[in-house]
Amino acid sequence: MSNNLECPIDNISVNENKVRIVAFFVLLLTVVFVVTNSWLFAALLFADFALRSFNFNKYSPLGILSDTVVKQLKIKNKPTDRAPKRFAALVGLLFSGFILVAVVLQLTLISQIAAGILIIFAALESFFGFCAGCYAYGLFKLTKLSKTS
Repeated sequence: MSNNLECPIDNISVNENKVRIVAFFVLLLTVVFVVTNSWLFAALLFADFALRSFNFNKYSPLGILSDTVVKQLKIKNKPTDRAPKRFAALVGLLFSGFILVAVVLQLTLISQIAAGILIIFAALESFFGFCAGCYAYGLFKLTKLSKTS
């Protein structure tokens, strides 16, 4: 039993730099949602997170946009394991789904608070390379291991 925080590993690499650019676009899109309170932006976030969570990355609008930025700016590939990023996308899916439901039910304050949390997570990933979803997974795994011992 290890006390280290560990992320899931699937031995498939993704470009860390592209992931951080996707996170930046999530941040921008979420800020646009906060400003407009439009369900369309919440729905776009939810759809994009769903595509990335279930390995349909090639159809992700934010992924496609990020690929374009990587190619245009000739940003180098920085390989990292895909699994923690996918787990973080699942967390994003939950948050964006919650935001979408809250905005449709006209629970503006709740949707704005959830969007603020998503903005913080996206900013941490985009600007500092800190994967909050990966960290949460590690804490979950530690809690699960301590309960079984």
